Amino acid sequence: MATTTPSVPDDSQATALDPVPVGREELNQWKRGFTPQAEIWNGRMAMVGLSVGLTVLLIARLAGRA
Repeated sequence: MATTTPSVPDDSQATALDPVPVGREELNQWKRGFTPQAEIWNGRMAMVGLSVGLTVLLIARLAGRA
């Protein structure tokens, strides 16, 4: 009975899940879709929203004590 060995993927072949190298100047560009640039801007906007929300809550609590 012949046994077959599972094929091992060649490291020289790129797959769809491999990261795409991006230059430093390209990271700040505004691009839509699932791109590294969109993820960076998403994180930035999330931090801005969180900061604004916490600031509003802090001001509301301080104003309520007066």
